[in-house]
Amino acid sequence: MPPTPHQGHVVVAPDKFKGSLEGAEAAARIAAGIRRAAPGTEVRELPVADGGEGTLAAALAAGFSRVPAEVAGPTGLPVDAALAVRDDTAVVELAQASGLARLPGGRAAPLTAGSYGVGQLIAKAVSLGVKRIVLGLGGSACTDGGAGMVQALGARLRDADGAELQPGGAALSRLAEIDPGPLADALGGVEVVVACDVDNPLLGPRGAAAVYGPQKGADGADLVALEAGLTRFADLVAEATGRDVREAPGAGAAGGVGFAALALLGATVRPGIELLLDLLDFDAAVRGARLVVTGEGCLDAQTLHGKAPAGVAAAAARAGVRVAAVAGRLELTEPEWRAAGFTAVIVLTDLVGPTGPTGPTGQTDLTDLTERPGESMARAAELAELAGERLAQRLLPG
Repeated sequence: MPPTPHQGHVVVAPDKFKGSLEGAEAAARIAAGIRRAAPGTEVRELPVADGGEGTLAAALAAGFSRVPAEVAGPTGLPVDAALAVRDDTAVVELAQASGLARLPGGRAAPLTAGSYGVGQLIAKAVSLGVKRIVLGLGGSACTDGGAGMVQALGARLRDADGAELQPGGAALSRLAEIDPGPLADALGGVEVVVACDVDNPLLGPRGAAAVYGPQKGADGADLVALEAGLTRFADLVAEATGRDVREAPGAGAAGGVGFAALALLGATVRPGIELLLDLLDFDAAVRGARLVVTGEGCLDAQTLHGKAPAGVAAAAARAGVRVAAVAGRLELTEPEWRAAGFTAVIVLTDLVGPTGPTGPTGQTDLTDLTERPGESMARAAELAELAGERLAQRLLPG
C-alpha cells in the first residue's frame, strides 16, 4: 500500500554550506533524507541567502530566469556572470562580477581590484526594462568604495591631470574630481535596493578597509592606503552630491560598494535575509507547514545577527511553525540556539563516527573530533541527507 500522507508540508530553506554545498544542493540533500524517513510528507525546497554569495542561486531556484552577461572581473579581465530576472525585478549579485572567487588564480589584489563589472550587471538589468534591482553585497574582492561600479554607469572620476581614474581602492587617493554625469539617466528611474547583512560604516575601525581588507589580502600598509583612498572618495562625493552617507549602516559593505549605492545610486538598504525572503515569497511557502528546516555551514554568534537561518527562524515563528537547523559546525550553546527559535539542531561533524547522533543537538559522546570538520566537509552532501533523515525521525512522527 502507498504511504499515508502526513498533514502539513515541510519547507527546507538552508543557506549555502560554504566550501561544501551550495544552498540548492543542501536543500535537495536534506529534503531527500526527510522523504526517506517520512515518505508521505510533501517537502518543498526553497534555498535562501542573506544577500551575499548564493543570492543569485536562491533567486533562480525560486523561479527567476537566468540572464547571462560577460562583464569585467575584479582585475578587469572578462568573466562569465549572470543576473536573475522575474517580472519587473532583477537580482544582481556582486560576487558574480567582483567576488573573491573571480580573482584569476585566486591571487589577491587588495589595492587594484575594482567593482566595474557590478555596474555592468546593473546596466544590463536596466536594459531589460526592470523597475527594481536587488543588489546583493558580499564576498567582494575589492575595496574601491564602489567607484568602479559608478564609472561603469557613466560617472566620471578624474585625477588632477583630468585623466580617468584607474581601478582599485588605492587609486582613490589621487581622485580630484567627480562628475556624476549621466548616472540618473543610466538608471532610468529604476529603484535600487541593497540586500546587506552588515551595518558597517565606510570608514574607521569598523569600516570597509579595517574590517574586511585583511580578508582580501591587504596588509598594514595596504590598509592605510585604502582608508586614505576611501576618505578622499567620501569627501568628494559629499561635495558633488551635498549628502554625506559615509556613516550610514551598510556603507562599508562589499569594500564600500554599499556607500556608492547609497550616495550615488539613491539606493536603500534592507537586511539581506528579509529582502530575499520577500522575493522568494517565503510567507506563502511556509503557510500551513508543519516544519521548516534551515541551516548553514556554521551556526555561531554571527548567525544571531542577521544571517539567513535566524531570518528564516523569525519568519517561521511569525507563522507559528517549528524550525529546525542543520549546521556543518555549531558554536552556540543550547540556550542560545533555542532562544533564536530552533527546536532542534543537527550538526554534520557529529554525524561522523560509529555511534551517530544521540544528544539534543545530534551530538555523540565521542571526544576526539579533531578529524571531523574536514571529513564532514568532504562528506557534506551525504551527511546533510542523513541529517534530514534524523530530523524527520525526531520531529515528524507518523
